[in-house]
Amino acid sequence: MEVTASLVKELRERTGAGMMECKKSLVEHGGDIEAAIEAMRKSGQAKAAKKAGRIAAEGVIVLSLQDQRAAMVEVNCETDFVSKGDDFKQFAEAVAKLAVQQSSTEVSDLLDMRLDTGKTVEQTRQDLIAKFGENINLRRVTTLNANCLGSYLHGNRIGVLVNLEAGNTQLAKDIAMHIAASRPICVSSEQIPPAELDKEREIYRAQAAETKKPADIIDKMVEGRMKKYYGEVTLLGQPFIKDPEQTVGQLLKAQHAQVLSFQRFEVGEGIEKKVDNFAQEVMQQVQSNR
Repeated sequence: MEVTASLVKELRERTGAGMMECKKSLVEHGGDIEAAIEAMRKSGQAKAAKKAGRIAAEGVIVLSLQDQRAAMVEVNCETDFVSKGDDFKQFAEAVAKLAVQQSSTEVSDLLDMRLDTGKTVEQTRQDLIAKFGENINLRRVTTLNANCLGSYLHGNRIGVLVNLEAGNTQLAKDIAMHIAASRPICVSSEQIPPAELDKEREIYRAQAAETKKPADIIDKMVEGRMKKYYGEVTLLGQPFIKDPEQTVGQLLKAQHAQVLSFQRFEVGEGIEKKVDNFAQEVMQQVQSNR
């Protein structure tokens, strides 16, 4: 079968691959477009496997809202350039839409689900890896059902979902914006893991011991610093960003509202990024060429 321009165009539209790659695959398979697609998918899977270990710390946070239900996903890539591309952003948006429709909270489940294109999330992910030459990951997903739902997206780098009881939409949005800016680790001090509290107390006690003051004074110093710590890391203890004269807890109490839960995603948080040392690389090359 002759490999025509229209055949190459159809293969490009169906795979998203480059023109030369499409033409090469069609020539290799005698113009059989289905065989060419299968071969390109296998090639894409092989490329995906090779790139799976590469650090992907860039990307986007995407929210999808449906009535009082919301989903938030983080999709990662290796470079800021790819994260700004339409294909990458459209993939992330499609995944978030699917997550809210299916109330999915597990990445592994979501990867097996089909998008509107008919392809699974995993197949589409591998196609993008083949297209961009970068590792691309669906890192995490969360969904939230709420009577009063608050959401906030700061650019495409930080996303927040809030479940509010007995509040209103404006308050829920304000709380979501506060969480985006102030990064609380939990709602109240009761939710801080005991191991984290023990670690902080140990650090403060060691610092207080340097003062050589009596034990009872040191105990008071430690508890005073712990109180300050609660105010820094808990949502209820933090000064409200729009009115630092009151805490978030005081704001909620005045409006007879309560935060039941929240989720905050920030692109790449917790991922150890590779720092290139070009001087060291050049020196290693020079030494290897001796």
